[in-house]
Amino acid sequence: MMHVLKKAAAAAAAACVATASMVATATPASAATYGAQCGSGYTVINKIEFPNNRGTTFLTYNSSNGNNCVVTVRTSPGAAAPMDAFIKLSSSSTWKRDKGNYTTYAGPVYVSAPATCIDWGGTIGTATIESPDHHCG
Repeated sequence: MMHVLKKAAAAAAAACVATASMVATATPASAATYGAQCGSGYTVINKIEFPNNRGTTFLTYNSSNGNNCVVTVRTSPGAAAPMDAFIKLSSSSTWKRDKGNYTTYAGPVYVSAPATCIDWGGTIGTATIESPDHHCG
């Protein structure tokens, strides 16, 4: 009888270890990542994540030419969906944008904005995010 109990205890311990290792290796949903869509020399200076892990709109800056760039990136590329990346000088009423049905990202869209504020944002599906009067400089 003691031999049966030892086997049962060993099996239970092995099951606990297996369960613990599965829990330890579970990974959270990953956010969209910037993939240098704006080109070399651009550094991410801000980002806004969409709800429900749809993706992220990234604002980048190139200190060598003074340009800002915006790109909207889906977390999980798939079938083409409505997407938009947009940016403008805060003092302007005209957006520069890349709007269409895309599988992975919208943009890049550029604006030169030395010593002035910019507005920027993006759209994935029906969700739009925007950051007004941002990065003044």
